[in-house]
Amino acid sequence: MKQLPIDAVIPELLAALAKSRNAVLIAEPGAGKTTRVPLALLGEEWLNGQRIIMLEPRRLAARSAAQYMAELLGEEPGETVGFRVRQHTRVGPRTKIEVVTEGVLTRMLQTDPALEGVGAILFDEFHERHLQSDLGLALSLQSQALLRDDLRLLVMSATLDAEPIAALLGDVPIIRSAGRVFPVETHYLYKRNTLQIEQATVTIIKQALAENEGDVLVFLPGTGEIRRTAALLQHSRLQDSIHIVQLHGNLPLEKQRTAIKRCQSGERKIVLATSIAESSVTVDGVTVVVDSGLMRVPSYSPRTGMTTLETIPVSQASANQRRGRAGRLAPGVCYRLWTEQEQPYLPKQGTPEIAEAELSPLALELAVWGVKDPTELQWLTPPPSHLYVAALELLHDLNAIDARGKPTSDGHTMAELGIHPRLGAMLLKAADKGWLHTACQLAALLSEKDLLPQERSVDISLRLQYLNSGRMIVQEQNEAAVKRAAVQAAAWEKAIIQKLDLPIDQISEQEDAVKGAKEGVLIAYAYPDRIAQRRQDGRYLLANGRGAFINEKQQLSYSNYLAVCELDGSGADSRIRLAAELSIEDIERHLPFHWSDEIVLEWDQAAQAARARSKRRLGAIIIKEQPAQASSIDQEQLADLLLEAVQTEGFGMLPMNKQAHQLLARMQVMSLSGSDWPVSSKEALLSSLDSWLRPHIYGLRSRAELQKLNMVQLLEGMLSWSQKQELDQQVPTHITVPSGSRIPVDYSDPQMPVLAVRLQELFGLKETPRLARGILPVMLHLLSPAHRPVQVTQDLQSFWENTYFEIKKDLKGRYPKHYWPDDPLIAEPTNRAKPRK
Repeated sequence: MKQLPIDAVIPELLAALAKSRNAVLIAEPGAGKTTRVPLALLGEEWLNGQRIIMLEPRRLAARSAAQYMAELLGEEPGETVGFRVRQHTRVGPRTKIEVVTEGVLTRMLQTDPALEGVGAILFDEFHERHLQSDLGLALSLQSQALLRDDLRLLVMSATLDAEPIAALLGDVPIIRSAGRVFPVETHYLYKRNTLQIEQATVTIIKQALAENEGDVLVFLPGTGEIRRTAALLQHSRLQDSIHIVQLHGNLPLEKQRTAIKRCQSGERKIVLATSIAESSVTVDGVTVVVDSGLMRVPSYSPRTGMTTLETIPVSQASANQRRGRAGRLAPGVCYRLWTEQEQPYLPKQGTPEIAEAELSPLALELAVWGVKDPTELQWLTPPPSHLYVAALELLHDLNAIDARGKPTSDGHTMAELGIHPRLGAMLLKAADKGWLHTACQLAALLSEKDLLPQERSVDISLRLQYLNSGRMIVQEQNEAAVKRAAVQAAAWEKAIIQKLDLPIDQISEQEDAVKGAKEGVLIAYAYPDRIAQRRQDGRYLLANGRGAFINEKQQLSYSNYLAVCELDGSGADSRIRLAAELSIEDIERHLPFHWSDEIVLEWDQAAQAARARSKRRLGAIIIKEQPAQASSIDQEQLADLLLEAVQTEGFGMLPMNKQAHQLLARMQVMSLSGSDWPVSSKEALLSSLDSWLRPHIYGLRSRAELQKLNMVQLLEGMLSWSQKQELDQQVPTHITVPSGSRIPVDYSDPQMPVLAVRLQELFGLKETPRLARGILPVMLHLLSPAHRPVQVTQDLQSFWENTYFEIKKDLKGRYPKHYWPDDPLIAEPTNRAKPRK
């Protein structure tokens, strides 16, 4: 067995795990950690014959690692070393090392939280920070803390920041290993690339072939760019000895394995790959890397509620990983399609998937695990609370959890199937209706990339027909996807039949009997928030309130309702990529648990009246609307609406006649007297309508009906009996003056009540009359015999002493027949020209 750099630190690693339950191993690309470490742990005393579970982020890496370790032992996979990946398992009774993909560990933990028979879990390539790897580590840490204090956890990576993960694991040892010491020369662009990525890549590939020996590994963001780059290369008249191969997750595993094998002597290959080749996988013969500097990652938008693939620049850590692929077997060269000046501006590390993913799968797993609050677990990056709350809401809508956050029986089944909760909800509802076969096919299609990306029609029924047609697959890239979809659909169908103990014959009969818009109903089960109502041809309103459109006119553009399963989340409105037709009859028959009936009360500004409409809604979509019957109107809500209208438009909505205005003004004056009297300003009353007006408006619906209220009675109703008595005494409507006349008080300005009285009627009155417990003097308008003001004052005594004598001269000249005494304080008051004898 040839020596690898990791061999130098394995004794240190073994010693660390002998003393500590956990450890962190940082090993550069090419060190050999993936295949040497599990084998080295097999003989450890603490393992005590138990199994080792090693997580790999990708199926190809898992199978390749297991195959290579088995070959080192002179065995086949399934003996000492085996693997578990989706749709393929090779383990046996003698298996001691199981290489699994990330979701498999979660299922193992949910089935047996103590992981009986497992001595160690190895998290390989943890720097990729997939959602399932973060979840698996959090569950493993709790299992270790509560159930298995002898369980070992080892986190392995090439570019991970080691200190934070070591602290999370309990301040454990960090073991570091260098990779192979093969230099890699790095070339940057002289200026920023302005060409399309495929054209720029082909130019650099030709340069790399001319300047170097060996195979070329090219990193591109996705399969579309790979296909277009391959087409350009095929038209470039390359030498016959140069082969163009693809490497991405949609290829069959056999073709993936072919892509990483060394070429025959005298031949070269160009491997066009996605990030699948970034770690764990060694592509034999590669000495040159061409890096586009881009990667495609899922991005979840809380605003739209959708996850879309987004092309973003790679991180510096990923760029170094890719660069290292050129130096694993010999000195190499890396060509980067960006400038050296741009390099420092790349993010240092990629964003963990848990920080921006749609979290309903994680939230369901935690609910099944028995965790309501994710902070109960230890996380390297905790799930963001707003994304987690949104995930819980979706799970509740899908009947995966109940109102208390506990998993329902459906939720348990979804988790056991290892399927996204949306698709799980669709399968379980389909099983009840006998539509399981079609639902499983749809779920498998939605788990793959679009089988007909070139097809203009967004109708998913065409994809279903394509899957069932059995015709020759023209596009090579579709062949593997079609096979995977068929195998996955059959696996899910078998699992649900067994889980629910369904009678197969009955299911087949029901499947044969059901025709029509089945696909639309099934998709609506999975995506109730994406049921769409046509606003105009090709443009739709989704149940979640977002707009959507079909890019080109086609048959579905004229459907009144759609069930949408795939959207492009960019822009104000989302572009519909995949959908199925739905009818209003389908919604009312099959989806009653998603719509709601409500009475909507609105204020009609033009009619100045409340209008009640009965609306059947499905989220933001109004399915049916009509006038509501009076008996169905909630009187409290109606009262709320009227009070809101009064608050908005003010006292003009109420029948405030002269008497009501005067009473309100008197109450305002009295409120100046002390805190035992409530503030009675219009602003205060408008803010307290609920207490004094609400009891009197039940059954009323308009401004016209409000005008029939007796506002004097309503305002008096705010006062106690003693307050009414005091109001009449302290703020009277009339004041009896010395002449015996009852003169009305003008309260138009509550801050300055006015008493307009002829001067002669006040003879003998020394002080100005005062209101509200004596704190507010009235404003006296002293009138001539012709009832014209001759003086305005609040200080009557000063008037008698100073001003009266000047005014007397004028009045006596103009009104000689009237009584104008020299001493008004002892004179007899009169409401006549002269006092009676």
